[in-house]
Amino acid sequence: MAAIVDPEKCTGCETCVESCPLDAIAMKDGVAVVDPDTCGDCGACIDACPVQAISLE
Repeated sequence: MAAIVDPEKCTGCETCVESCPLDAIAMKDGVAVVDPDTCGDCGACIDACPVQAISLE
């Protein structure tokens, strides 16, 4: 199970990128994108997201 980003909610603030201990999140066209192969399902990005745009699959 990996974190997924709702592109409609993502504001591109990059808070999740900074919070990810595994560097599994990158920005693409102003929206956060999670690499499911790198994501460790820790939930740090979910807690960090100020607009609740991230959830676990």
